[in-house]
Amino acid sequence: MGHSNGEKLSWKQSLKVWGDPKVIAMLFLGFSAGIPILLIFSTLSVWLREAGVSRAAVTFFSWAALGYSFKFVWAPVVDLMPLPYLTRRLGRRRSWLLVAQVAIICAIGWMSAINPADNINNLTVMAMAAVMLGFSSATQDIVIDAYRIECSKTAMQAMLASTYIAGYRIGMLVAGAGSLFLASYLGTKSSSYSYDAWRITYLCMAAVMLVGVLTTLFIDEPERGSKKVKHEYSVNQYLRFLTLFLLAILAFAVTFFYCGNYTVELKSRIPDMFAAWKGLTDFLIEFLRFFFAVGVALFVAKVTEMSGLVDSQMVRQTYIAPIKDFFVRYGGKTALVILLLVGFYRLSDIVLGVVSNVFYLDMGFSKNVIAGITKSFGLAMILVGGFLGGMLTVRFGVNTILFLGAFLSSVTNLLFMVLAGSGADVTLLTMVIAADNLSAGIATTAFIAFLSSLTSISFTAVQYAIFSSIMTLFPKLIGGYSGTMVSTFGYEKFFLLTAVMGIPVLLLVWLVSVVLNKKESLNQL
Repeated sequence: MGHSNGEKLSWKQSLKVWGDPKVIAMLFLGFSAGIPILLIFSTLSVWLREAGVSRAAVTFFSWAALGYSFKFVWAPVVDLMPLPYLTRRLGRRRSWLLVAQVAIICAIGWMSAINPADNINNLTVMAMAAVMLGFSSATQDIVIDAYRIECSKTAMQAMLASTYIAGYRIGMLVAGAGSLFLASYLGTKSSSYSYDAWRITYLCMAAVMLVGVLTTLFIDEPERGSKKVKHEYSVNQYLRFLTLFLLAILAFAVTFFYCGNYTVELKSRIPDMFAAWKGLTDFLIEFLRFFFAVGVALFVAKVTEMSGLVDSQMVRQTYIAPIKDFFVRYGGKTALVILLLVGFYRLSDIVLGVVSNVFYLDMGFSKNVIAGITKSFGLAMILVGGFLGGMLTVRFGVNTILFLGAFLSSVTNLLFMVLAGSGADVTLLTMVIAADNLSAGIATTAFIAFLSSLTSISFTAVQYAIFSSIMTLFPKLIGGYSGTMVSTFGYEKFFLLTAVMGIPVLLLVWLVSVVLNKKESLNQL
């Protein structure tokens, strides 16, 4: 695979790419991927609040989407295991895609059959359905990412990424604003809750998922992915491997949730002298809780492997080989620099994004203005940026537009400084949102194309799942302190700080570009 600028096309050739069936297919697959997530978050939150569920219970449902953050844990299962009958008929990627989409439809349908206002036990069942939806949706994401990388050459990845992002955003709009509008039209509101309205709304969202199912049935299995499997195991070995995976997940879940009471008690015993650092100490305690649960899960997996229940070679091939492959292909130092870039590329815009809505309200903008400009108009600008990013990447290469995207993402943060000093100026807000979202669309498209170029066809799903998890992990951890930073420095200095965060990223993009170009030159000798 080419890792530098790859194949560059003329403007005329770039325009022709939009008509490629694979590019069009990614629009519909992106739409399918964008539907489920808001049915777990914002839309479900509105439903539960209208049904009289407490805020504390509503926020508990956010755990249902943990699968998105840790999908790399079961990505190897998706990459390795064939599905009975379906894999022979549809192929490795399409079979898993169909199963994930049917599971999503079933989970949404299950949620529609539950009235959270009836009794407290219904909330537990709703949580189970939401977890199923999160797990199935994250599985669909794993397969779509792998399919996108395998279905076409590196030069096409930016175009595939841009249409995928466009479809994803449209799907989110349908599941977010669209479902709320439909539920309201059917007669439910905060003052007069109607379960039937929500039931029909969620059933409609389940029906909308048929777009993804039909796309899966009509597209072709990628040839590059279908020829990659080097190891074939017996059905018994696959089932035992799945058992190891399920035992490890169960160990993690039980440990994590049973530790909850202990962490609450530990937080209450923090001395008063550390009261000023309560946010940091609470975070560290939760961090330890999470890693203790991970440690227990790894211990259970290791004991299960040592007991002979699962083939040790199979475990190594599944979990260790993808990581080893990445470090062998690039070398230790280069691989670490690449991972640093992956981990911090989106730092400045994610940290800013955490406080953006609070900032708009503090500036005095009305909710209608925020919704109209930052959401609707902002979505349009992201779509334009995505398409523009795809065209520019195909025309000028991944590394050039990766640098441009990082530069624009940092510079546009300075516009928020201007906005912070100008008050509730709607015209200026529109200009800032246009510039910020346009640059975000360009940067995201180039970055997805870059991540796609890093993966090996032998371990597509696993490696991309790891990259996409690292991509948001550090920015979200740092973003958790953005409110504290605003309280300490004020908005103007905070926005300047987020812009400065982009400078090391520019250096990393330049360094990675130099190293990869040098590596390619040596390979061609």
